[in-house]
Amino acid sequence: MIAIDSVPERLAMARHQCGAEVLNYKDDPVLEALKEMTGGRGPDACIDAVGMEAHGLGAIDWFDKAKQSLRLETDRPHALRHAIMACGKGGTLAIPGVYAGILDKVPMGAAFNKGLTFKMGQTHVQKYIRPLLAHIERQEIEPTFMITHRIPLQEAPHGYHVFQNKEENCVKVVMVP
Repeated sequence: MIAIDSVPERLAMARHQCGAEVLNYKDDPVLEALKEMTGGRGPDACIDAVGMEAHGLGAIDWFDKAKQSLRLETDRPHALRHAIMACGKGGTLAIPGVYAGILDKVPMGAAFNKGLTFKMGQTHVQKYIRPLLAHIERQEIEPTFMITHRIPLQEAPHGYHVFQNKEENCVKVVMVP
C-alpha cells in the first residue's frame, strides 16, 4: 500500500500504523515515483478518497480555481486526475471520495485507453458495518489510532471546522453524547 498526502502527521500514521510506503505530493513527483515503484506499469489499483475536497498542485490548478470562482465547476478533481494517470493498464480505480456535481478536465481518454474499471459511490455502510465491528471485537483490527480528537456533542461545529480546515493535526473526530 502506498499513501499519498501532504500532511506529515498523516503520512507518519500511514507509515507506522499501516506499513505503507508514503509519498508527499507537495515534495515527491508522485506519478514518476509510482511508475518506478511498479516497474513502469503503474499501480494495479488506485483510490481517490478525497473527492471534491482535494487540493491540487500543478499547471491545471489555476483552471479549476478560475472555473470554481465563476461557479462553472463544483468539484476539485485533482486527485481523480492523478489517480487516472497513475493507474496501470487494466487497473481499477475506486472512488469513495465524494463528488457533488460538475467536473472538468478529467482525462477520460486515458482511462478508456488503459481499460480502467471504475468503482464508485456512497459507501454501503449497512452492508459492511456488522463484519467490520466483528473484526474490531475480535481484535483483528484496531482502528482507534486514527482518532485524534474526542469532543462533546455540543462542540460538533468546532470539530467539523477543525477537520475541514485540517487544523490541530486532525484526522478523525469522535463526538461523545
